[in-house]
Amino acid sequence: MTFHFISIFPKIFDSYLQEGIMKRALAKRAIKVKIHNLRDWTNDKHKSVDDTPYGGGAGMLMKIEPFFKALQDIKKKNRTKKIRIILLSAGGQSWTQALAKKYRRYEEIIFICGRYEGVDARIKNFIDDEISIGDYVLTGGELPALVIADSISRLLPDVLGNKDSAVDESHSQPGILEYPQYTKPEIFQAGRKKYPVPSVLLSGNHQAIDSWCQDQRRKK
Repeated sequence: MTFHFISIFPKIFDSYLQEGIMKRALAKRAIKVKIHNLRDWTNDKHKSVDDTPYGGGAGMLMKIEPFFKALQDIKKKNRTKKIRIILLSAGGQSWTQALAKKYRRYEEIIFICGRYEGVDARIKNFIDDEISIGDYVLTGGELPALVIADSISRLLPDVLGNKDSAVDESHSQPGILEYPQYTKPEIFQAGRKKYPVPSVLLSGNHQAIDSWCQDQRRKK
């Protein structure tokens, strides 16, 4: 799996990709990451990527030409039928665990990370999906792109430490959240209040524990 990030702030990705699960996925070669600076596809001395919107309005809009050229070059260098192009947008389809499972089957995913007031709407003629990670607005598409890449990467073989970690967890079944979990100490005390671990989890009765876990699973 190769992730391509097209952005005007390529250094944003560095710290997240150098820690935790994403670092492990890269080390195990489960994923590759290619970060592309959109300004490399501009043709003026100022490397302009934005302009004022037709019809007026506040803010600047990202131009279509640099993104189009970037997509053409990336696809030319990465010839595969299993490729998907995502525009990160507040108006897109909501990202879900079901989509993460679907997308893990692709070989190449290209993320278009907009800024300012977004991207010229004509970009929609050259993408496969428009995706949102929630009903709110961020200053750019880089964080949503990393969220999506993370949710896909952890589903790939050998990325998680335990292969069952992604099987029985929140959203492994649509809309179902995982049961609550506890670790040591057996009794946590805050002031005069004591918070014990549920006794069934200490019983050693695996049938009773399984039944309790199933009962505690809940719908979102």
